[in-house]
Amino acid sequence: MPNKTMTFNPNANKDFFSKVNLFVQTHTALMALIIAIVLYVVTIIINPKGFNTVAIGNIILLTIILSIPAAGQTMVLIGGGMDFSVGAVMSSTAVLTTYTMKGENGHFLTVLLLSLAIGAFVGLLNGVCCVKIGLPAMIVTMAISNIVTRMQYILTQGVLSGKASELFSATVKYKLFGVVPSIVMYAVIIWPIVFYLLKRSRFGKQLYMVGNNAGAARLNGVRVTRIQVISYIFSGMLAAFAGMLGAAYMSTARCQIFDDYAYMSLIAVIIGGTTFAGGSGTYEGSIAGSLVMILLSNLLTTLNPTQPVRNVLNAVILILLLVLYNRGKAVRQ
Repeated sequence: MPNKTMTFNPNANKDFFSKVNLFVQTHTALMALIIAIVLYVVTIIINPKGFNTVAIGNIILLTIILSIPAAGQTMVLIGGGMDFSVGAVMSSTAVLTTYTMKGENGHFLTVLLLSLAIGAFVGLLNGVCCVKIGLPAMIVTMAISNIVTRMQYILTQGVLSGKASELFSATVKYKLFGVVPSIVMYAVIIWPIVFYLLKRSRFGKQLYMVGNNAGAARLNGVRVTRIQVISYIFSGMLAAFAGMLGAAYMSTARCQIFDDYAYMSLIAVIIGGTTFAGGSGTYEGSIAGSLVMILLSNLLTTLNPTQPVRNVLNAVILILLLVLYNRGKAVRQ
């Protein structure tokens, strides 16, 4: 019999990883869903009791809440910006919601208008400072975030105050068919609006043009500054509304309760395929990325590491995701 010798092909592994990288780059939303499934399976293996209708309902609820500020982050990043103020805006409107409602029905419209006004103002301030004045987006939005946070303490003196009305809470937490939380009603309204803005509207088309090449967009008649400022305004308003829903879910709200959502929403958007370079990204990817972040949080809660270890794990995951998902344009044009 002839001797069969095993040959090592150094290009085999290279080809495999190239195919994996190509799949990640071209199917980002699907890749995020795959990651989400893996995280959920691992969590169930570690804690089989976690597989129940209550847990599944909470995953859906929290994913929807996170997907709303992620929508704003998606718009800002596509347009070439960055917004670290969404967490502070969410916390502020959550505090405002409980402070204004005080557990009584009939204040929803007042809270909605006030919250959207706050979100729009913060977004406008971010847009003016980052786009018109030209200050670094990361530094500016973090500074404005700090100012917004201080205002929470001025309003409440750092003490829990008020409660979301039972009716408003029911529109978020009530389980339809015993499983699906009623917050899906808000998703049915908001998600299609965001999809339309990004995929069908003139604003969305111009936003992608600006993110790809602001100079070329300007030569094509796009009012670049206006488009970018509007993206910040949308981000602020969506974060404000998400803060209201978060207050309904939690019933009460302390200062800085949703500050982590600035980080979580940004990572969710990156997982979904939106790059820091601008000009690319989809909202379906951001929704899938939001699911990944919630399931990752569940897994870490199941593992129960100390807070410093949890922070390190989050940082490591961020770096890995940046390497995996952001191999596009190195710089903005």
